[in-house]
Amino acid sequence: MIEVSNLTVSYGNKKALEDLSFSVKEGEFLLITGPTGCGKSTLALCLTGLIPHTKPALISGRVAVDGLDTSTYPVSELSRHIGIVFQNPRTQLFHTTVADEVAFAPHNLKLSSDEIDKRVGFSLASTGVLHLRDRKLHTLSEGELQRVAIASVLSMRPKVIVLDEPAANLDWSGVGLLVSALSRLNKEHGITILVIEHRISAIYPVCNKVLILKEGQAAAFGKPAEVFRDKQRLISLGLRFPWRHVSKGPERYVPDGINPPDRDEKPLVKLMNVDALWGKHQVLHGIDLSIYPGEFIALVGSNGAGKTTLARVIAGLVSKKKGKVIWQRHLQRLPIGRKVGFIFQNNYEQLLTDSVEAEVSLGPESFGLDAEAACSSALEMTDLGRLIKRAPTSLSIGEKQRCIIASVLSSDPALIILDEPTVGQDWIHLSMVMRYLQLLSRSGKAILLITHDDKLVCRFAKRIVFLEHGRIKADGIPVRGYNFQEEKKMYHE
Repeated sequence: MIEVSNLTVSYGNKKALEDLSFSVKEGEFLLITGPTGCGKSTLALCLTGLIPHTKPALISGRVAVDGLDTSTYPVSELSRHIGIVFQNPRTQLFHTTVADEVAFAPHNLKLSSDEIDKRVGFSLASTGVLHLRDRKLHTLSEGELQRVAIASVLSMRPKVIVLDEPAANLDWSGVGLLVSALSRLNKEHGITILVIEHRISAIYPVCNKVLILKEGQAAAFGKPAEVFRDKQRLISLGLRFPWRHVSKGPERYVPDGINPPDRDEKPLVKLMNVDALWGKHQVLHGIDLSIYPGEFIALVGSNGAGKTTLARVIAGLVSKKKGKVIWQRHLQRLPIGRKVGFIFQNNYEQLLTDSVEAEVSLGPESFGLDAEAACSSALEMTDLGRLIKRAPTSLSIGEKQRCIIASVLSSDPALIILDEPTVGQDWIHLSMVMRYLQLLSRSGKAILLITHDDKLVCRFAKRIVFLEHGRIKADGIPVRGYNFQEEKKMYHE
């Protein structure tokens, strides 16, 4: 079904893949993983023909999908055999309603109305979103959008589907629905599935092959039990052992009730009875929240709970409908970028310059800070020193995310908000950044971490704010009664 032979891909002087060879049989479910920048997304682009047809790169070797050489056949032809779902599904959804989106590709194939209706129905039913057929896309959660994106690819009836980090921004409920849909497509319809993912434990139960990449080469390839037997290798690559018996979800560490800290000092920022809209829909209801200097807070809750809206209200990016946001007196006259450093969930929104060095220097230079000192520290803590001359757009997804983190930290904001910072990150680099943030919190900076990654919450957060349907349902010290030490042992820390 898929044959990759001696594949080498370079962007200028940088090799993304080097002499890579492997094969995938029809009906297999392959998990592709590896440390940040190892070439995973480049491989996905090669498999779908986007490299070399739409993205410039030097390429040698051979990639064949369903007998078609991807360097010879156009993307339009290859898309009938292999489809790709990108990390951010919003980048490939164009229409207003779910049904119109899924019908788009069959319409382009000039199929009959009956055939289009059949394909739309099959695709929506197979991915578990038939009930969303008439919904507007902008009203869907991240998990629903992800499954609609899969359905839109499935309507082309490809034999292979490639997904680039589909679980990165999903809560565990959304991950479960996604994995169930993929498993059903694989087992019931015989579709070959390739998933690129850092959240190994999410995909491990349903895959039957694993490819681990390291610096563009195959570090391991085989059955999951064989590949993951070598825990030391996983540790060296910054990968987490896929421990399937650890309970998922925030219920085990969320405090019981609303018991925020009682501090003598004034809060860094205080929200009083805040309501906020997203579009015409009210998302936040009566939010009361105080964030103090030196706190490391995890803001948790399911997709659509209002976490990002709450963060954007604090940062002044979304206007509140009602209520007050009050900053400490000495911060009130500072520009918003000195009050709040915001790392967005979708990193393509924050890259502005032509080099990593310029990107990280932009904030401190704009605010009249010591750019050299600020940049040096931020680059070191994000492991970007060797990439300072590279264009941010040429970086891997994980490297882009760390570039944005460095650019935010270099501006020395009082409050640092991270919205799903795990995207594209291996555990080594993610831990490095989080430990640096931990040090910053101890020096007086406030950290607000929005994440579905239970391990991050358990490892770093000192306070949990649990949001549900736009209301704070719990606030306080994390519960540690679920045997946190045993969980750390399971994750080989």
